[in-house]
Amino acid sequence: MGARTLINSPISAFSVCQPKQRAGITATGGNALGTDLLQYAISGLTVGVIYAMVAIGYNIIYNVTEIINFAQGEFVMLGGLFAAFFVGSFHFPVFTAFALAVLSTGCVGFAMERFIIRRARNAGVLSLIIITIAVSILLKGSAMLGYGKDPHCLPAFSTGGPIMIAGAVLQPQVLWIFGVSSLVVIALTFFFRRSLYGKAMLACADNPIAARMAGIPVRRMVLLSFILSAAIGAAAGVIITPISLMDYDRGAMLGLKGFGAAVLGGLGNFYGALLAGTILGLAESYCAGYLSSGYKDAVALIFLLLALFFKPEGLFGSEAAKLKKF
Repeated sequence: MGARTLINSPISAFSVCQPKQRAGITATGGNALGTDLLQYAISGLTVGVIYAMVAIGYNIIYNVTEIINFAQGEFVMLGGLFAAFFVGSFHFPVFTAFALAVLSTGCVGFAMERFIIRRARNAGVLSLIIITIAVSILLKGSAMLGYGKDPHCLPAFSTGGPIMIAGAVLQPQVLWIFGVSSLVVIALTFFFRRSLYGKAMLACADNPIAARMAGIPVRRMVLLSFILSAAIGAAAGVIITPISLMDYDRGAMLGLKGFGAAVLGGLGNFYGALLAGTILGLAESYCAGYLSSGYKDAVALIFLLLALFFKPEGLFGSEAAKLKKF
């Protein structure tokens, strides 16, 4: 099924059905209501997984540097656009385009740290955060010049019709989103718990001065965090493009909602980001389905404000997040 068909389907994570589009509740009673609940749950979980992956990207850089990289949403956008470019211009298979898009965006993350963040290493953390905002604007403008303002599509990863579950529609691409996201989480868990580089990154996050005295190359760990964060963002962008399309302006909102998930779950907490992303996705989906799609973008902002007001450390944070120089 083509990407444009998928974007108009009822399970599209970014275009949840409006109340007037639902099957008539008055005609079918509770069965239609139950189908709607399941349909919106599928949509919410789909988009929630993407928010969680964006939040994980924030957390990787925060854990090592304790700065917030507000260009994270642009990494997602670049992943989708790079993949669409490789498929549309070079006719590469979608999985080859996936790998090349992740690699290309990882190179962007490398360049960002090596030529911008590292050169500003003597600046304060607040100045570095402002620099990431500037990089975000630069990447967005570059994508607009390179790819235009029109949305770009990407073929679904597998063929076949939608899967019906108790009357709700599940597109095969949604299963790929869940599968790839699960692999990312499992790989990250293994990386930080088992690999030498992962443990070194955690040591830098805990105490960079002690890590440097122990012989850990802190700057290399910072560089690795940017590459890893960019690659994860790109993977999220590629897997969501077949059902939502991708354009130069999509990254800003994805980045903002991913940041909301990171704060709600607790900055630096990967599993908190997963739960918070799921909560945001479900809340947004049900809001769009039962209230209005015009309000759905405000859901993440409301949750972000509530978290900052009443629980700034997040759901799984032990103390309020503090920004300090790395």
